Amino acid sequence: MKRTSGIENPADRARPGRRRVGARALFAVLVLLVATSASAAAAHDGPGRLGAPGRLGTTAPLGVTAVTSNTPQSVRVGALFSADKAGDLTGNHFCTASVVHSSHRNLIVTAAHCLSGDFAMVFVPGYRDGRAPYGVWTVGRRFLPEDWSARQDEDSDLGFAVIAPQNGRGVEDVVGANRLVTGTPTGARAVTVTGYPDSREVPVSCTNKPQAHSGTQQRIDCPRFTGGTSGSPWVDGDQQVVGVLGGHEQGGSTPDTSYSVVFGATAAELYKDASAAP
Repeated sequence: MKRTSGIENPADRARPGRRRVGARALFAVLVLLVATSASAAAAHDGPGRLGAPGRLGTTAPLGVTAVTSNTPQSVRVGALFSADKAGDLTGNHFCTASVVHSSHRNLIVTAAHCLSGDFAMVFVPGYRDGRAPYGVWTVGRRFLPEDWSARQDEDSDLGFAVIAPQNGRGVEDVVGANRLVTGTPTGARAVTVTGYPDSREVPVSCTNKPQAHSGTQQRIDCPRFTGGTSGSPWVDGDQQVVGVLGGHEQGGSTPDTSYSVVFGATAAELYKDASAAP
């Protein structure tokens, strides 16, 4: 079951037989305290942004999904839309992505199955309730692993995309970025998963400890991550992205357990190529 929404696009038509989770649920509104590391190596803040740096709140309840609080860190996560919906955002997002640090300050990470197909798309960081407070950004060149492009290998369900600049500024200059890391032991630390269910116009988050599903896949138990949450970043307490929702069964067969590929050598090489792109 891929966690993209039911929005009609060429990528959906290329993968028949995958069903969309249609759960509609009201979530209790809890405030998740998400803050950035004081270390510049762990996270990169955009200029003029509010909020004091700090570490991920340790008091967040584990395994509880709630509406994401609007913080300088949460707006690094955004929704993906088909480009023809750029002027009509409400109800039209189909995947989640997030900004990761790169030398050109122009890179997002998501699931490979979110970037498949040749249709144009846009990225809206900090999207809420039909509004784009940090702009609507054009998705440019996409980087997918060879094993994904050749046969949609679930162990390669990871992708990067270059975001076109606006007025001489990169998306990272506007909303900041988390740092992508590879080789992190699964479950060593709790992570926060943030994504956009297609039934909602605000992001939701859940913090829990990942577990190993296999040598190449990791899983996390977080309820109600339904269609639209593919590509949601898994961010640890140092604001490092250690996974993205996808991988096994393109996200999982139920909305309460989600998967990610383990970031290893393939992820490191792909990130190196993508981050070098102007």
